[in-house]
Amino acid sequence: MKQTLWIILLFGMTLSLSAAKISKVQCTAKSEGFIFAGGECIQYVEVEGDKKDTINIIVHGTWKEGTDTLARYTPFAETINMSTDITTIAVALPGYSKSSTNNFQALSHKGTKNLAAKKEYIEFLAELVSTLKEKYHAKVVNYIGHSAGASMGATLTGYKPTLINNIALAGARYNSNGKKDSKDLIYISDYIEKLDKSTRYLIIYGSKDKISKPKVSKDFYKFAKEKGLDVKLIEAKGAVHLDLDMTDASVDAITDMLE
Repeated sequence: MKQTLWIILLFGMTLSLSAAKISKVQCTAKSEGFIFAGGECIQYVEVEGDKKDTINIIVHGTWKEGTDTLARYTPFAETINMSTDITTIAVALPGYSKSSTNNFQALSHKGTKNLAAKKEYIEFLAELVSTLKEKYHAKVVNYIGHSAGASMGATLTGYKPTLINNIALAGARYNSNGKKDSKDLIYISDYIEKLDKSTRYLIIYGSKDKISKPKVSKDFYKFAKEKGLDVKLIEAKGAVHLDLDMTDASVDAITDMLE
């Protein structure tokens, strides 16, 4: 009896693990709202806008593994779409909503640390943004990131210059002080001399953010200014880290940048 129960349990675990692995063929066969990029089948929500040749891509930060981030970010995508009239796409990174975990676990996963600053994850994100750009025949890509999503987006502007034209960074980390937890981590500061000076940066910080403290954004703003970047700093008064990207101050600043 015990052996039978163990076999059933093991079989169930195998099914659970295999369900997270989705091939390109399987991903392509799914209904609308999935795209295969960087070896992962990524679920996304699209809110169509009238402006042509331009897309907004929203990238969330670190949540508990398995969180349905699209449930939270779909209303935000609709808000940004209404404010800009630009087709807006909110993506669920690997391990969130119904996105796969072919190569990467969720940003918050036992045994996983600093995944958002790993080169291989930045390469995955580059392929995801590039694939969306190609799918929508976009000439202009606007990137809106929160927390880890913002940190990765900032790094991506250096790792693959010209891919992103305008970027809003809410509650990010930039490592402008040069200190790293590990040598195998990468940040925008590692590519500062390679950045495309035509890219526009919007840095948003919450005055009560205790995770990405205001000083982090202010220091990077000063650093970026000294390097000749097109950068703007915005304070969301009274805002904490959670939903910083969704505050009125953030939406207004993002809308102004994309007009």
